Amino acid sequence: MAVPAAPPPLSFESLVTVIRELNEELATQAARSVNTALTMRNWLIGFGIAEYEQKGSDRAQYGEALLDRLSERLTKAGVSRTEARELRRYRQFYLTYPQIRESLSPELTRALRPGAGLPDIRESAPPKLGPDASQIVARLSFSHIAELLQCDDPLKRAFYEAEAIRGNWSVRELKRQMASLYYERSGLSKDKETLAARARHGVQRADLGLTIRDPYVFEFLGLTPQEVMSESHLEDQLLDKLQQFLIELGHGFCFEARQKRILIGDTHNFVDLVFYHRILKCHVLVELKAAAFSHENIGQLNTYVSWYRKHMMTEGDNPPIGILLCTQKDHALVEYALAGIDNSLFVSKYLLELPKKEEMQRFLEDQLAARAQEAI
Repeated sequence: MAVPAAPPPLSFESLVTVIRELNEELATQAARSVNTALTMRNWLIGFGIAEYEQKGSDRAQYGEALLDRLSERLTKAGVSRTEARELRRYRQFYLTYPQIRESLSPELTRALRPGAGLPDIRESAPPKLGPDASQIVARLSFSHIAELLQCDDPLKRAFYEAEAIRGNWSVRELKRQMASLYYERSGLSKDKETLAARARHGVQRADLGLTIRDPYVFEFLGLTPQEVMSESHLEDQLLDKLQQFLIELGHGFCFEARQKRILIGDTHNFVDLVFYHRILKCHVLVELKAAAFSHENIGQLNTYVSWYRKHMMTEGDNPPIGILLCTQKDHALVEYALAGIDNSLFVSKYLLELPKKEEMQRFLEDQLAARAQEAI
């Protein structure tokens, strides 16, 4: 009998390749595990709510206030992302995707036996269009699903499910394709292959390294936005210094929040730094972009300022102000966002009380220069 030849000794380059591939594979498995757990959690919450609304022994005591009361109790108990609007979304998720029950593990199925307070859900789900349950759970994040739930037409939703999975679309790409009416254009097009090729051109694909930055995921894992939402290491370092710089200037800045999450419509947004200015008596929102200035940046900040003006102003407050800081290599630019402030006296006052543009630009450029020296 021939003795099999021993494998050749491992080279250094082979060792690097093996470790890199192991890291990528296990990181992918970890990301998928977190995503699957979160998706199943949200579906099961929706299942529980729907079943209680139909058969709960004391449901009459709560009536239309059920989700508000449930949200209050769950939030106090530390259960993340259980605002009333999210609970409605989870219920809609369960009702729209009953086939997800096919992906329940035996452990979850046993936990939901009648003796545990909820009915058994092992019965087969009705047939549905589109990808099967296992693909939806494994390949789409709940943020994808939240976008898909806005499709009332089952055929249209199934189309986007299949395309998002096939193309490995990011959430932003899914939103872009839906906004561009890709489904409707595909139905009308006589050359669907050419249209599909154009739709795939420049597609933003999902990056598993960004999974942890999904708002649903990081709150599910008990992380804070500050830990995961920075655009880059450079930006994170600059924000650390900027926060300290503004407070130490003595202009009246009182630090309030970092990576402040605000919900505008159905979209979660994050403001880099939020201060309350005790002299101006208003919020000051600071956005840092490690890139050249664009009108999209100032438009985004104006949206945040408008939201704060509508939702966060209290009696005696002045309208909020936004400060946009853009950096590109050794150049910095500072712009203010006022979101419709028409009080010229207040504008004159804030120009006196806030740091001068030149002062902030000099600070940013000094920081960029210091980072460049460290890199040499």
